[in-house]
Amino acid sequence: MSLQFAYWAPNVSGGLVISDIPQRTGWTYDANKRYAQMAENLGFDYVLLQTRFFASYGAENQLEAATLASALASVTNKINIITAVLPGLWHPGVVAKIISTIDHISNGRASINIVSGWFKGEFTGYGEPWLDHDERYRRSEEFIQVLRNLWTKEATTYKGDFYRTNEAPLNPKPINPPKIFQGGNSIAAREMAGRVSDVYFINGNTLEKLKEQIDHVRSLARSNGREIQIGVNGFVIVRDTEEKAKQVLTDIVLHADQKAVEGFKSQVKFAGQASSQGEGMWQNSTFEDLVQYNDGFKTGLIGTAEQVADHIIELKKIGVDIILTGFLHYEEDLQVFGEKIIPLVRQKEAKVKEEIATI
Repeated sequence: MSLQFAYWAPNVSGGLVISDIPQRTGWTYDANKRYAQMAENLGFDYVLLQTRFFASYGAENQLEAATLASALASVTNKINIITAVLPGLWHPGVVAKIISTIDHISNGRASINIVSGWFKGEFTGYGEPWLDHDERYRRSEEFIQVLRNLWTKEATTYKGDFYRTNEAPLNPKPINPPKIFQGGNSIAAREMAGRVSDVYFINGNTLEKLKEQIDHVRSLARSNGREIQIGVNGFVIVRDTEEKAKQVLTDIVLHADQKAVEGFKSQVKFAGQASSQGEGMWQNSTFEDLVQYNDGFKTGLIGTAEQVADHIIELKKIGVDIILTGFLHYEEDLQVFGEKIIPLVRQKEAKVKEEIATI
């Protein structure tokens, strides 16, 4: 199967890096409309809308994901729109209705990303309880179970530890069953993915570390009689030479907002300390890694177009299905990726397929 490509919608201010470096990236609706229309014309398969309610890591302004997804659904034709949602701030019945509505607006192009939560301030700020790490994943699993029931059953009665429904209907049903995405590195996150999710997103990392995680999650899914797709986050810097690309990375880190990065580091380390392993998704991330808040630099999509395409093929070989991209300058970098990298990857995929056929 061919690789698929997704991009982070910059629906929060400050772009995709915690840095004061000048960025040609907008966070407004008009900017995101422009990027979504450009991306689908360039061959991107998905756009992922971030969920954020309170300012964190310097992102002062945030557009709510589901609302923006609905708007983008009406001005695009092909791209699948992934709405990120925080269980604990929403009831799954309400979200099931929202996503089904977006699916109808988009004619079957709605998906959802379940974010179990790392930012305590968003929960306590709205007067909601902050659960221990593994409990947040238990709640997310119930959330997904309720979503699936409402989308597929005539009426749903559910009695869980976190959610209740009583003969609840949902009409209209989605046109297509929305894909359910999730992230998380912990054992609790991996086990949840193996049981209930369609796509497991992984933070950026080396090929070796990614393969270990991919193999583990796929084995967990198989033990539950399921298959699961894998997405990997990667921050993309493509320039004419490798040296120029690496210099951009150096400049991003040199201009890092140290206070915001340290604040983010403190929040995410705290969020993972209550896991059964005593560590969370960013436990082994350095200061430089955290400047791109999903460890996107670590994936290694930095260099010439040829180098980046080659590395994407290596990611495919270890079992990656979806490349989730972020950029410094969305105004031009998104287009460069679509015009140069995606066609190169397609050529290299075809070559690999031919080589396998001749063996």
